[in-house]
Amino acid sequence: MSRYAQRMAEYLRQAEQALSRDVAEQQRRWHYEVHRGRQWFDADRRAAHRRLKQGIPAYLRGANVWSIVTAPVIYSLLIPLVAVDLWVTAYQWTCFPVYAVPRVPRRRYWRLDRAKLQYLNGIERANCIFCGYANGVIAYVREVAARTEQYWCPIKHATRIPGPHDRYHLFVDYGDAGGYRRRLIPLRRALNREPAHAQDSARRRRVS
Repeated sequence: MSRYAQRMAEYLRQAEQALSRDVAEQQRRWHYEVHRGRQWFDADRRAAHRRLKQGIPAYLRGANVWSIVTAPVIYSLLIPLVAVDLWVTAYQWTCFPVYAVPRVPRRRYWRLDRAKLQYLNGIERANCIFCGYANGVIAYVREVAARTEQYWCPIKHATRIPGPHDRYHLFVDYGDAGGYRRRLIPLRRALNREPAHAQDSARRRRVS
């Protein structure tokens, strides 16, 4: 692994730790706990949330008219999103076993917990469900694509790309023909060794 890859792995590890600390602080600050995937507020906090809930008529009166007009366009994206979700799921269930690549656990990428917040009205909850699903699909598809790329073409691009996935730092440098021939099989085997339930940090194991 190059020094750059080592620095990236360490940076990502530290970022994950910082995010975990931030989530723990958020739970403490807003007085909720998470048990078995469900969020629990105390009674006082739930009552405060209900008092801050805005009714749908008031919400619509205060909305930008163009936001209402364009809402059907936004929600029409559900059609291609569901199609991509189903197609990519069919792809990985069909092809990943052939490559001996662990399938991406789909449910890991969905967090629909915001719809349970009692200070949101029905429209706001629907919006949160839509956004959670849309971003979950994108993150899920990104990981399926990243594993596919690591198997078939683990080569960095010639120039910097915005927001590379977190497997990208493992890839072989652009133009390193010898490194590509030497590391292609180890990179594939690294995928094969990765269990389907592995945490994201497992992606950053050393590949040489």
